[in-house]
Amino acid sequence: MNFAVGNKHFYATIEKMEEGKMMESLLISNEPAYVMHYNSIFEELWKNGIDAADRIRDIEEGVGLADIEVIPSSKRAQEIYLNIVRSATKEILWIFPTTNAFILQDKIGAMQLAKQAAKQRKIKVRVLVPANSSIEQKIQQLKEYCPDNVINVRYIEQMTETKATILVVDRKASLVMELRDDSKTSFVEAIGLSTYSNSKAGVLSYVAIFENLWVQSDLYERLKINDKMQKEFINIAAHELRTPVQPILGLSDVLLSKKGDIEQYRELLDAIKRNSKRLQRLTENILDVTKIESQSLQLKKERFSLNEIIRNVINDVNNQAELRTNSNDNVVTILFEPKQNVIVEADKVRIYEVISNLLKNAIKFTKEGPVTIAGTEKMDYTKEEVVVSIKDTGTGIDPEILPRLFTKFATKSITGTGLGLFISKNIVEAHGGKIWAENNSDGKRGATFYFSLPLSK
Repeated sequence: MNFAVGNKHFYATIEKMEEGKMMESLLISNEPAYVMHYNSIFEELWKNGIDAADRIRDIEEGVGLADIEVIPSSKRAQEIYLNIVRSATKEILWIFPTTNAFILQDKIGAMQLAKQAAKQRKIKVRVLVPANSSIEQKIQQLKEYCPDNVINVRYIEQMTETKATILVVDRKASLVMELRDDSKTSFVEAIGLSTYSNSKAGVLSYVAIFENLWVQSDLYERLKINDKMQKEFINIAAHELRTPVQPILGLSDVLLSKKGDIEQYRELLDAIKRNSKRLQRLTENILDVTKIESQSLQLKKERFSLNEIIRNVINDVNNQAELRTNSNDNVVTILFEPKQNVIVEADKVRIYEVISNLLKNAIKFTKEGPVTIAGTEKMDYTKEEVVVSIKDTGTGIDPEILPRLFTKFATKSITGTGLGLFISKNIVEAHGGKIWAENNSDGKRGATFYFSLPLSK
C-alpha cells in the first residue's frame, strides 16, 4: 500500500493479486480518524527514517552498510530465529498473523527462550497475536513466575492478507518469516522464505508498524468494552424508562375515567407522583453524565454544615417508606451519631446528591441490619479533610464489579442504571476529594463506601 496524507485528506493505492492479475484500488477519504491515524504512521516512519542524502553518502563511502539476508531454507531460518531471540538484551517484539503461527514457534522453544530472557534478565517482551482459548492458556504459562509487566500480550484480529511472523529484537535486528502453509503442524513445513535485516530504516519501520498495531489493539479493546457497556445501558435504560411509564399511563387512564372526590384516589395519585419522580431522576442522571463527559459540570460552592446535609438526606429517605423497606418487608434502620460539627465549602446540592446515592444503594442491598453513616475529620501535614463513610450489612460488592465500580453502567442489579456511582465519583473529584469502597473486613457482611472532602478553613 502506498499512501499520501495531508491536513484534511488521505489517499492510498492498494495493490493485490487476484486470479493471477495485479489489481490496484484507490482509496480517498476526508474522515478525520483516517487522516489522524495515517498522519501518526507517517510521523513515526519519518522520525525513524534515515535522511536520503546521508544514506547515499554512506553507500558512496562504503561504511555502515546493512546486513540483509534472504533465507530460503526453513531449517536455517529456525536456527537464525532462535539465535536472535537468545541475543536479546533489552526488548523482544513479536507479531503473529495466526494462532497456529504462535503455537508452532512455541513448539520449537522460541517462547521458552523469551520467558527465560524475561525472567532472568528482565528483558521486555511484547506480543501481538490473534486470540483463542489455547493461546490464552499458553500466554498464562508464558507469564508464570515472571516479574510484573515484563511480558505483555495484546490480542489482534486474525490476519487474512498478511501471512508473515515479524520478530524485532532490541530495535536493531528483524526477522520476517513468510507463512507458507498455516495448516502444517511443524515450523519447518509451515515457513517459506524468511528475511533477516539489521538495516536501521527497515528495522525501525517494523517497530513503527508494531507500535501502531499495539495502540490500535488497545483502542479496539476499549471500543469493544464501550460498545458492550453502551448496549447494557440501552437495555437497562429501556427497562428503567418502561417501568415507571406503564403505571403513569395506566393510572392516569383510571383517574380520567373516574368521577367524584379526588381524595379517594390518593393512592393512585401517589403512585403517579412516585413513578414521575423516578423518570425525573433517570433524566437528571443522563444529563449529569453528559455534563461530566463534556467537562461542563459546574459547582456552586458555599460554606455549610455537612452534618446538616446528612440529616436532611436521612429525613428525606425516612419519609419515603418504599426506599427503606426491602423485599422481605423489613424496615432498614439508618444510624447517624455525629461527634463534631464539620464545616465544608462545597456545592450543597451536589454533595446531597452523592450522600443520597450512596445511602440509597446501601439500603437497596441490605436485607437486615442497620446502615451506619459517619463523618470524621482527618488531618495530616499536607491536607485537612473530612471522610464520610456509609456502611451497610448487605450482600457486599461483587468481585467482578469491584475493579470498575465507579465507571459508567457498572451494575449487576436488576434495577438501576449504574450511573449513580459514576456521577458521585466525578462530583467528589471535582471538589478535590476522592471516593472508594471495600467489602467489610470485620467479620460482618456488607460493604463500606467512603468519600473525602477538603475542610473549610
